[in-house]
Amino acid sequence: MSKKLSNLIKAETKRQQETLGLIPSENIASPAVLAALGSPLTNKYSEGYPGKRYYQGNQIVDEIELYAQEQGLKAFGLRGALSSVLPMSESKVSELKGLGNSWFLNVQAHSGSPANAAIYFALAEPGDTVMGQSLAHGGHLTHGANLNFSSRFYNAVQYGLDPKKDLIDYDQVESLAKRHKPRIIYSGTTAYPQIIDFKRFGKIAKSVGAYHVADVSHIAGLIAGGAHQAPFPYADVVMATTHKTMRGPRGAVIFSKGPELAYKINKAIIPGLQGGPHNNVTAAIAVMFEEMQKVAFKRYAKQVVKNAAVLAAELKRYGFALVSGGTKTHLILIDLKSKNITGKAAALLLEEAGIVANKNSVPGDEKPFNPSGLRIGTPLLTSRGMKEKEMKEVAMFMHHLVDLKEPAEFVRKEVVKLCKKFPLPYK
Repeated sequence: MSKKLSNLIKAETKRQQETLGLIPSENIASPAVLAALGSPLTNKYSEGYPGKRYYQGNQIVDEIELYAQEQGLKAFGLRGALSSVLPMSESKVSELKGLGNSWFLNVQAHSGSPANAAIYFALAEPGDTVMGQSLAHGGHLTHGANLNFSSRFYNAVQYGLDPKKDLIDYDQVESLAKRHKPRIIYSGTTAYPQIIDFKRFGKIAKSVGAYHVADVSHIAGLIAGGAHQAPFPYADVVMATTHKTMRGPRGAVIFSKGPELAYKINKAIIPGLQGGPHNNVTAAIAVMFEEMQKVAFKRYAKQVVKNAAVLAAELKRYGFALVSGGTKTHLILIDLKSKNITGKAAALLLEEAGIVANKNSVPGDEKPFNPSGLRIGTPLLTSRGMKEKEMKEVAMFMHHLVDLKEPAEFVRKEVVKLCKKFPLPYK
């Protein structure tokens, strides 16, 4: 490695050490996860699935992938089966009697958007109607947003929030579903701070003959840790990215109920979308699932929610307006209109002081590149060991910057002091 690149990596590590990471989709991977990512597993091509590869020399890779599947099912407490039981031919899937309620896990998707693309490819045909939450109301690009593949190749119908409560309007979801008869209904968000009623989504989807796909990318770690309702009793497919609240590598996993859906998902990943999986990432996902089964992870998930609640309460005390009035998850969405500052300006101001958040649309915004909101969360700070006391300090820093107009360099000194008390687990 060149000295220049080595220095850049050291500089980025230092930046992470000395800043407060409040972006709710970011977290800290453990040294064990990073060790798997940096292993020689990256050298091997492994197109296909365990026992059914297109290349030779995959005996050990097969074991790693099956182990990752096994640990993933355990991490979420699911009764399941491994992909090695799935046949090569779709005509033989029906022979797997008795596995209709078993969950299967695909660990090969490279990230969240490709994972959702695979789900669309598996469950719908181009031009079919699909439903998801509006991006402006906290949904994701791949849930039918304009310009995304999910609206270019499918007839996307969007649901939103109740304007009076800033909560998902389940009656609207039901009404739209009955009117448009979608093939897929997505639940799951990227900027929604309240609990999602997966049971209601499942009931609506079943009533119109749609697949219910739960995208739990943001809250998967909270679900595994018992801090959020699980979608599995009410969903046909569950997708999650692994680098958010699960604290793993950058990747995604797809849980499918029953062998028929599992076969379709596997086929959509390869040959549908991808070639060889990233075996080093698969091993890192296995490490992540191992860590998620520990008591410490359960405590972590619950602390994430506690920290978010305290941070939200303190921000409200300082006069910050919160979308939906607060949070019951890891995420807080701040409406800054009453503070006379845009989300973009606030994000830049906070970054100058060493507090890293992201601008975000709030309900009613019409300009996504200059929105009125700021999206923050507590997963990363909680991973550093911070608790309620530190959340109050973070809120105070934001108050000093936005309300009191205190110079960013003064606040940054206090931010660095706080960060040094909770170092990252890296040398």
